[in-house]
Amino acid sequence: MKNKLEFGTDGIRGPVSEKGVSPEFALRLGIATGAALKNTRETVDVVIGRDTRSSGDMLASAFSSGLNQAGANVFNVGIMPSPAVAFLTKSIGANVGVVVSASHNMFRDNGFKFFSGSGKKIPELMEKKIQDSLKLNYAIDPCKLGVQKKIQDADGRYIEFCKSCFPRNLSLRGKKIILDSSNGAASFCAGKILSELGAEVIEIGNKPNGMNINDSVGTLFPQKLIERVLRVSADFGIALDGDGDRLKLVDHLGRVYDGDELLYAITKLRVRTEGASAVKGVVGTLMSNLGLERAINKCGLEFRRAKVGDRHILQILEENDWYLGGETSGHILSLDMHTTGDGIVSALQVLQAIITIGDNLSDFIADLQLMPQLLINVPLIPGKNWPINEKFKNAKKRVLDELGSDGRILVRASGTEPVIRVMAEAETEKLAKSCIDQLVSSLQ
Repeated sequence: MKNKLEFGTDGIRGPVSEKGVSPEFALRLGIATGAALKNTRETVDVVIGRDTRSSGDMLASAFSSGLNQAGANVFNVGIMPSPAVAFLTKSIGANVGVVVSASHNMFRDNGFKFFSGSGKKIPELMEKKIQDSLKLNYAIDPCKLGVQKKIQDADGRYIEFCKSCFPRNLSLRGKKIILDSSNGAASFCAGKILSELGAEVIEIGNKPNGMNINDSVGTLFPQKLIERVLRVSADFGIALDGDGDRLKLVDHLGRVYDGDELLYAITKLRVRTEGASAVKGVVGTLMSNLGLERAINKCGLEFRRAKVGDRHILQILEENDWYLGGETSGHILSLDMHTTGDGIVSALQVLQAIITIGDNLSDFIADLQLMPQLLINVPLIPGKNWPINEKFKNAKKRVLDELGSDGRILVRASGTEPVIRVMAEAETEKLAKSCIDQLVSSLQ
């Protein structure tokens, strides 16, 4: 049965169902991907990994079969974080890497993330080629089928890569860390990385059963992590999301640090060790807190905003020859370390900053004054053209006049869910809530 799944902010994502992300769709997507790649080269190699969702093996198998039908060779690495697939794709010289994952969504959803041979998210032009190829029919030629291959010690290679991102002259010895892998793809490797760097690691969210990924654990639900950190007097808590590319951190007092705060900690360390002239600038998104922009500017750096999505951050970084960027959600890009956002690598950089300065994280980033920011998701009403709705336009103008230059609003359709994201920043939480209430009311 045909469906209308398309590329969004981060690949293709949707509910696992007959009309959604189904084995039939995965097969067609595999064929389309292989066909689009074979148009420009004779031999095509694709690395495929997945997270721990119950549907992952089924979809990865169907997608692999489609690739083989189109003549592409497949390296299936099984359960593996998205950034690990990106690393392995570049490491072995494959043409594309694909992760069967719906990131931070619950287990009933699944999808496909794509990386280029350089380990970066594929460009929109390639997405369009694959999307267009989905509309075509392809014959099976037994003489031109692809084959299944293996990468020896794939997880070990990724573990060693992550460890190499932490300075050899530093150690995590004496640090007690609670690790929450969200019952996701990092459940089998993140703990090993931290342990081999010397930390005492206590793991939660590391027993995936196919249906508990992101369920009351991980970056979206840090409460269990906070409770465990406080209960055992740990130094830090690290939360990853289902496919291991997002990060949140908890300190010894139970305070949670989001992507803006962690990006600032990494940036501030780089400015101290390398100088502002080496860092040059930092890229955030339209959702990044205004306080982050102001703090980055005070470090002598330029701050630019990209559309939401790490691909857009990457584009601005490459255009300016910069290497640091990130999202409030916890995607952090350090292009001098990795080609894509990596929760484990980002965590190691924050830990490096704390150990290097010999201070706690809250004191290190005390000069970062985040403004109160509220975000609400409003269900998207089919057929309602909300951007041109007079009620919404009037509310937006009224709110902007009220905020002046001391705040921001952002109203946008989500690229991964059928919702409108409504964000407001202001000098006080009361004012931010008033702005949110007015905007949400105009959309309902």
